[in-house]
Amino acid sequence: MFDLDAIRTLADIPAAQAAVRGDAVAVSFEGRDTTYAALDSASARMAAALVAAGIGAGDRVALLAKNHDGWFAAFFGAARARACLAPINCRLTAHEIGFILGDAAPKLLLVGEDFFATALAAVADLSDKPRLVALYGAHPAFEPLDTFLSGGGDPPADAPRMDDDVLQLYTSGTTGLPKGVVLTNFTYRRFLELATAVDGFAYDPGDVVLTVMPLFHVAGTNLCFTGLAQGGRILLVRDFVPADVIALMQSERMAHGFLAPALIGMLLQSPAIHGASFPALKTIAYGASPISEATLIRAREVFGCGFVQFYGMTESAGSGSTLSPGSHDEPGRLTSCGKPWPGVEMAIFDPDGNALGDDEIGEIMIRGDIVMKGYWNRAEATAEALAGGWLRTGDAGYRDADGYYHVHDRIKDMIVSGGENVYPAEVENAIAGCPGVADVAVIGVPDARWGEAVKALVVLAEGAAPDAQAVIDWARARIAGYKAPKSVEFIPVLPRNPSGKVLRRELRAPYWQGHGRAVG
Repeated sequence: MFDLDAIRTLADIPAAQAAVRGDAVAVSFEGRDTTYAALDSASARMAAALVAAGIGAGDRVALLAKNHDGWFAAFFGAARARACLAPINCRLTAHEIGFILGDAAPKLLLVGEDFFATALAAVADLSDKPRLVALYGAHPAFEPLDTFLSGGGDPPADAPRMDDDVLQLYTSGTTGLPKGVVLTNFTYRRFLELATAVDGFAYDPGDVVLTVMPLFHVAGTNLCFTGLAQGGRILLVRDFVPADVIALMQSERMAHGFLAPALIGMLLQSPAIHGASFPALKTIAYGASPISEATLIRAREVFGCGFVQFYGMTESAGSGSTLSPGSHDEPGRLTSCGKPWPGVEMAIFDPDGNALGDDEIGEIMIRGDIVMKGYWNRAEATAEALAGGWLRTGDAGYRDADGYYHVHDRIKDMIVSGGENVYPAEVENAIAGCPGVADVAVIGVPDARWGEAVKALVVLAEGAAPDAQAVIDWARARIAGYKAPKSVEFIPVLPRNPSGKVLRRELRAPYWQGHGRAVG
């Protein structure tokens, strides 16, 4: 449990923990340990340098890098200076990054050595270019971090405020240009308060918290904020290599972590998992994309710990509902995303804005203090997303009689075949346990008779032979016939965004060329 009085805003975390456990390790990264005292000092130095550079309240500081321990001093330093960190998805193209930089208009861009060339291409056409600083590595076009930090003087004169913008995360942009989600100190103060009341999210001081999700994603940032606020040790991973992660989980005695379902699948398929044991493991949290029941059952058997599902979105600071470890043991609960967090409201609405009852399918809505301030520079999009005080998730689902929520799929991904609604996630879940299937995505393709037909794109397990009819028969034995795939295609890999969500738009594109509309 974190100290509510000492940690008023996110900026307070390093100093508050340094006061009570200064010599304890806050972050471990590739053999390098940073204590809470050192993190506090580095954050203060960064804040002073930012102020000296004329960066303060309301200004944006962008960061382009893979996971790196330098991220933490950058974030907490910016928060102390009342600036807002805007981490950028480093997997984007230079053109896409240039769009985000033009939108966020940061005064400073911190870049890791892997992305120097990309950053230079991204800023080339900007009329108002940010100051370029190397977060790590060296390049003649980038000011060394030590040089930037040496220009600092006095600490910030103004203490961080609750209404300060503290983090700006850009949505994945799977359906269009990315939007900057603005989260404030108040939002995260409430997030930290509520998180410790969520079963499976309350950590003990010293617990090792594995972070493999990227720090430009809300799942990565939230795990770190929560872990540090409660005195844990963040074990940060730059690149996800299944065998290496399995070794780290054992050697570093991992207690908690968050894994997207795709990553859980990769761990289970790695030869390194055979014979591995995890006696220190307490919980594995998962979310950000659908998980099949078959994968979840096997993961619980292999890892032998409590599992916690989180359902939410960047716009709700990653919070919404949770399926507790205990609920995973209840019959029929593995297909649910759980109940709302304490202090968070959820409801189901129809397209006309009317609240629906139990077992009625509609759009899932979220309301509470954890909802974003809005989209940066997008007043119209903000008004559309925050309808009547409720955050529209864009997900179709229902609430059962026991108050548990169930997600079908993205509303825009819904397939309409012969007048019947088919949700890809439901079909994927039915196929996932089929022998020989390592991964699967379901899309709607044009059909002269039905409008759309259900198509499964399957990645085979190593050594498995393709058998389309076996996949179709497996699905038909588990779901209604109209939901089962009419065709199956075998592909080498599924395209996914950084949070593990399948990029259905890319999968659909070849089939809808030349047609009047592309569903979703």
